[in-house]
Amino acid sequence: MLVWLYWVLGLTLVTYFSVLIVRRSQYGFAALTGFYVIYLGASQILATRIINFDLGFYTFHAPAAVFIYPFIAQVIDMINEVYGRRLAHTAIIIALATQVLLVIFIAMTNSLRPAPFFKFEEAWASLFGLSIRITSASWIAFIVCSNLDAFVFDKLKKRFLNKESKFKYSVLINPYIWLRSSVSDALDLTLDSLIFVTLAYYGVMPLIPLIIGQIVSKNIIGFVDNPWFVWYKGMLRK
Repeated sequence: MLVWLYWVLGLTLVTYFSVLIVRRSQYGFAALTGFYVIYLGASQILATRIINFDLGFYTFHAPAAVFIYPFIAQVIDMINEVYGRRLAHTAIIIALATQVLLVIFIAMTNSLRPAPFFKFEEAWASLFGLSIRITSASWIAFIVCSNLDAFVFDKLKKRFLNKESKFKYSVLINPYIWLRSSVSDALDLTLDSLIFVTLAYYGVMPLIPLIIGQIVSKNIIGFVDNPWFVWYKGMLRK
């Protein structure tokens, strides 16, 4: 249960401060892109730890980063909502560039000889040893799925703009806002799992259990975080 407390607290804080920055500062896009970069970098590190994901009736294994992936999908929706698809694609390119730099910096560090008294070299190498195949799979999945998310979100927003604006009740129950957030994120998270696992582990590990584990865990958490996007949208209107 503690992990969910951290998760809810983190998502609540970042959503609240995102609204404050977007409404009161000209640097909202830069701030949201900063969050995007941090999420993506954190996911690269957390993906090295495999955890048990217990649904009560079914337990499977998934990278710990599944708790971060919905944050990544949500923040690109937050950028898209306020600044449009063009800047959402720009944020994606910036984020990808930072991940390339992250890999370069890790490779640079790994090329150095460890100090004789450094006792954690084996653990370091096991966690941060670079696999060209896995890294390439991660980048391909990210660039394809994030741009798809931005595209689908934008299309749904434009498609239902009139109906959304005419909805007479609270924004918190507006089905058109829930629709574009849920559908775009579900496509992003599902396709990301299919592309990444297939490219990274084909011929090495059994694909189906890994794909199912990632799809189920990402989409459960991805759906649970939708109320925060709707809250974000509601606060922007005030």
